[in-house]
Amino acid sequence: MTVTQQEISAVLTRYLSAHPDRAADVASLADALAGPQDLASRATFPLHVTASAAGIDSTGRVLMIHHRALDRWLLPGGHVEPTDRTLYGAALRELEEETGIPWQHAVSPPTHDVTPLDIDIHEIPANPAKGEPRHWHADFRFAFWLKDTDLVPQLEEVTACAWQPASELPTARLTASIAAL
Repeated sequence: MTVTQQEISAVLTRYLSAHPDRAADVASLADALAGPQDLASRATFPLHVTASAAGIDSTGRVLMIHHRALDRWLLPGGHVEPTDRTLYGAALRELEEETGIPWQHAVSPPTHDVTPLDIDIHEIPANPAKGEPRHWHADFRFAFWLKDTDLVPQLEEVTACAWQPASELPTARLTASIAAL
């Protein structure tokens, strides 16, 4: 069973209840949810959902991966798989796949196991090799406190993993959300 439209809608509703000032930022996601497309499918264009893990260590640093295809530092995360039941579970799976950190070493701050820390909608360039047009990811970003553990990057997709200061995160809103924890 995969992540359903109802799951995506419920998580978006919780997020907007916690952050009503961010409704304009996720309007395109809300509009897409009104349509018939399967937003959990990576084959849905021009927008589909992804899930990421904002892993935070005891000093406040955030775990980042260097994404091979995009050549950028990002949170561990990616596409929802057909076996994922929830966006939260997809974020944990991606964390473990890309960094080698077992999901059992991740603890959610209070309420962040049901409500993402952030939802960011960002553009992804076309990938002719995969037959993918330019499109948008609605990335559901969940916060996790991580126990100290060895990092083992998934070299197929990731060239490196590193703990970085929150100031190095891709958006100021995400930086502020991490600081508020």
